[in-house]
Parts: sequence; structure tokens; C-alpha cells
Amino acid sequence: MTLYLSELPLWLAALLVVGLPTALAMSGPAVLHRWIGHQHLSENNEIAGFKFAVVGVIYAVMLAFAVIVVWEKFSLAESSVTDEAGAAATIYRLAGGPDADMVATRNAMNNYLRLAITRDWPQMAQGKESPDVTQSLSVLYAAALAVAQDTQHRAIPSELFSQLDSLTHARRIRLQLAAGVVPDIIWATLYAGAILTVVFTFFFGTKNLRAQMLMTGILSVLVFMGLLVIVSIDHPFTGPTNVGSEPLQVVLEDFGGGK
Repeated sequence: MTLYLSELPLWLAALLVVGLPTALAMSGPAVLHRWIGHQHLSENNEIAGFKFAVVGVIYAVMLAFAVIVVWEKFSLAESSVTDEAGAAATIYRLAGGPDADMVATRNAMNNYLRLAITRDWPQMAQGKESPDVTQSLSVLYAAALAVAQDTQHRAIPSELFSQLDSLTHARRIRLQLAAGVVPDIIWATLYAGAILTVVFTFFFGTKNLRAQMLMTGILSVLVFMGLLVIVSIDHPFTGPTNVGSEPLQVVLEDFGGGK
């Protein structure tokens, strides 16, 4: 469900995650006022106010914690792509020269970056990975091994494999994050907490029903906007708010592979 919501345009996701629940929440006080009456509800205002303060703080802490964690993972996804691009650029420089094994390494690097951009990113948008990119990475390692076996390049292999390790590690991080950050149990807790927090306001009684409906609506918007933020960036490579492949594209173009 969260993957589906994160794929939607931001306005449509906001309508489903914020607008629809808020409309339902604002109708809640009207239903209870008609069913029970504000006189009976107002008798609970003092004790309900105390309890609501506790409930609100508990849920606010949970929501803030989830937003911070998801934002940190989103930033990690951006950093992993930047690190991958940096490692790729270093590999190009280490594999400079007209020798056949160096040319093969650069060609393998070109192929890896092209496939990562054209196949990994669409797959990551679905929370998956491309086996073709994994295969191209194996080809890149094979080319690096050929360089290591050439006695003319004794000083290069150690740093070359170090950068390959960094590139592989960065790719593994982005593939892991593409599947989503927040576990299902946390999502269930966040949604249940949001609903219970908003529904709690239905049991306050005021003579001015419109004012109570407005206050409930404002609270609902704030709560569900927090959930919208989490939904939007839970899958860092999906939807309108995503981590793009631009750093890899720049490296590919800078070293001639994009031509």
C-alpha cells in the first residue's frame, strides 16, 4: 500500500492520505453531537482534556521519530548514489591508458553505469533490482582482475579493487533502501495511532459545533500531513519525491560514456 501511495502524484497522495481522512474526521463530531448531544459530551471535557494531552504527546513522539528515521534513510540513499558516482569516476581514472585491459575496464564501467541508469532505477521504483546490472558488475570485476594479472600495473589493482568495493557497497545500500524503510508493524502503529488520536477529539462537547469540527479538521491535517511525509520518502527511489540517477549520468557523460 505504501509503495502504491508513494508512486502517485503528490497532489493525489495528499488527497488520499490527508484530505479524505480529514473530511471523515470533521464529520465525526457532528455525528456524535446529534447522537449523544453536546450536554452529555461536555461532562467529559475536563478528564478527556487531561487524557488527550497524554495521548497527543505519545503519538507526536512516535510520529516525529518515524519522520526523522525516514528522512535519515532518504539522505543515506542520496549519499550512496553520490558515493557510487565518486567510486566510478575514480575507477575511470585508475583505468586510464591505451592498454587493452584498461580499455576493457573502462568499457565495462560504461556498460555498468548505462544499465544502472536505465534498468536499476526503474526496478528500484518498484522496490526491486535488475539482474542485468548485477551481471554487468561481475563483468567489471572480471576486467579489473585482468588488470591485476598484468605485471605492468602492479600499483593499480589494490586501489582499483578498493573503489570497486565502495561502488558495490553503495549499490547494495540503495537497493536495500529501495524496498522501503518503515516496517509493516510501524506502519500499522502509525495509522492506528493517527485514527485514535483524531477520534479522541470526538468525545469533547462544545456548544459551537462548527468550531469543534474546525479544530478536529486542523488536528487531522497536522497528523496526516506527518504521515504523508513518511509515505512520500519511505521509498527513496519511487514517486515525485525521489533520489535520481543524475550523479551517475554526470560521471558517464564526463568520461565519454554518455556519447
